[in-house]
Amino acid sequence: MRVLFLGDIVGRTARNEVLTQTISLKDEYKCDFVVTNCENAAGGFGVTPDICDALFDCGSDVLTSGNHIWDKTEISSYIANEPRLIRPLNMNEGFPGAGIFITSDIKGRRLAVVNIITNLFMSDYTNVFSAISNCLEKVRLGQGADAILVDVHGEATSEKMALAHFLDGKVSCVFGTHTHVPTADHQILPKGTAYQTDVGMCGDYNSVIGMNKEVAISRFLNKASGRLTVATGEPTLCGNIVDIDDKTGLALAIEPLRRGGILQETGTPFN
Repeated sequence: MRVLFLGDIVGRTARNEVLTQTISLKDEYKCDFVVTNCENAAGGFGVTPDICDALFDCGSDVLTSGNHIWDKTEISSYIANEPRLIRPLNMNEGFPGAGIFITSDIKGRRLAVVNIITNLFMSDYTNVFSAISNCLEKVRLGQGADAILVDVHGEATSEKMALAHFLDGKVSCVFGTHTHVPTADHQILPKGTAYQTDVGMCGDYNSVIGMNKEVAISRFLNKASGRLTVATGEPTLCGNIVDIDDKTGLALAIEPLRRGGILQETGTPFN
C-alpha cells in the first residue's frame, strides 16, 4: 500500500495547486490513497464545504484538520454529514464530526486515518495520549484496519516525537502538521512506524508560515494586531509518500515530497 500525505493547505493559491496536481501526483507515484490536511485552505483560516467537495473530487480520500477547523461556521453542519472530513478526536465533547475515518481501496485494503491535536502550547483539549490509546483499543492494526495513519496537529516538536515513540509499532505512520515548516527527520522508527515531525505546508514559503511576511514582521516589532493575510506567491506542495507492508501494516519506506515554489524539490521517492 502506498499513501500520499499532503500537509496543511494555506490559502487559495496553494489550494488551486493541490486541486490541479493531486490526481497527477497520485498517478505519478502510483499511490493507493491520498490524505490531505485542509484546515487552512479557506483564506488561511478554516475550510468550507465547497472546498472540501473540490478536494474530494480531485483525488483526496480523507481530509484531516486541526485547531482552525471551526473558523468557518458552515463547516459544522457539513462535517456532521461528511465522515471523510475529520477533526481532532481529542476535542472536548459536544463538537460534531469524528476523529477517525476508515477508507478502502479497490482491493479492499482498509486505511484508518486518525486526527489528533497536542496539548502543549495549544488550547484546552483532552489528553492526547489517552485519546489515541482509547481509539486504538477499538481499531487495531491488522484487525480494524490494514494500515493506520495518524495526523498529529501540534506546536511542540518534543510532544510529537514522544507520541510517535509511544505509537511505534501500533500504527503505520505518524505525521506532524500545524507548524507549516518541513522537518528533516523523516524516518522509520525501530518498531516499524514511519514518522516526520512536520511534513510542512502546501503554501508560499516566501512568507512567515504562509502569511504575508511584512504584516507578520510588523506584528512582532510593534505588537500590532493587524489581521494576517495569506502570501500569494508560487506555492510549494509539501508532504510525504510512504510504503506500507500489506501483511504487517508497518512502514517499508518514507520519502518527503516537495514540489514547486522556492524549496528544493525532492526526486522520485521509490519505484
